[in-house]
Amino acid sequence: MSPTALQQNVGPIDRVLRVVLGAVLLTLAFAGPKTAWGYLGLIPLVTGMLGSCPLYSILGISTGPARPAR
Repeated sequence: MSPTALQQNVGPIDRVLRVVLGAVLLTLAFAGPKTAWGYLGLIPLVTGMLGSCPLYSILGISTGPARPAR
C-alpha cells in the first residue's frame, strides 16, 4: 500500500452512524436553525463515506474488522 492511500479504519456500524449523524447535522444548516454549525456534519459524512478517519489513524484506533496476522 502506498503511503498516501487512505487506510480503511472505520467499521460498518461506525460508517452508518457517521453518515446518519452527518446528514442530520447538515440538515441543521439548511432546514433547522440555519446556522453554520450544521456544516460540521460534513466531517462525519465524508469520513463515513470514505471509511477512513484521520483522527483514528493518529490515535491508532480501528473499528473495522480485525485483519489476519501476516
